[in-house]
Amino acid sequence: MVELEKPGFDAAAFLASAGLGRRIVQLAPKETFFSQGDPADSVFYLQRGRAKVTVVSSAGKEATITLLAAGDFVGEGALAAVPGLRLSTASTITACTALKIKREEMIRVMHEEHNFSDLFLKFLLERSMRIQADLVDQLFNSSEKRLARILLLMAEFGQPGEPEQYIPKISQETLAEMIGTTRSRVSFFMNRFRQLGFIEYNGRIKVHKSLLNVVLHDQFIERNPERSPGSASPRSASKAASRMR
Repeated sequence: MVELEKPGFDAAAFLASAGLGRRIVQLAPKETFFSQGDPADSVFYLQRGRAKVTVVSSAGKEATITLLAAGDFVGEGALAAVPGLRLSTASTITACTALKIKREEMIRVMHEEHNFSDLFLKFLLERSMRIQADLVDQLFNSSEKRLARILLLMAEFGQPGEPEQYIPKISQETLAEMIGTTRSRVSFFMNRFRQLGFIEYNGRIKVHKSLLNVVLHDQFIERNPERSPGSASPRSASKAASRMR
């Protein structure tokens, strides 16, 4: 009797379609995948769109802790040994399509399919590295440099695509939460980036690669030759901004 070979597991197909223990959900902008305090009973895989993860303190203060893009998992805390409650809220920034995978199904496929568990482990390691980079950013970088980094991450520089990218619509309040400063400070830095030619915005924000100078070299190159003689230079403006921090 010839034993039939078991067909190989296709992780991409698994994450692209509904099936046993998983279903595709469609969410409009500003809808939630789950809220802080909900039962942690599933994991989501973001197929399309942009989203964010936020936490609210006991005093009612909200903070945005990470941004999500297509290819990210969210709600992985549901895989803890003892299922508990959600420690954060995941909500959409743009319209999103996601695969909702029940906790039991996620654990099963991770145990049985090594290429899927390898994929998920790679995601967890990248998420851990991102969290460490965010912590270093908060500890050592100025709020202006943190804003530049967030804008570049949202534009997904380093990924295949156009050299200059529009980012999803996001409020200055959300940007302020993410970098740990005030909305007025974000407005000041955004206007400064625009004057220096690092970004454009008229309803949507377009990020230029030149903004990398802020993150990599702390360089603020004057891009506007029509600046009046009495106006502050980029260097003096940078020093003034530093005194504000």
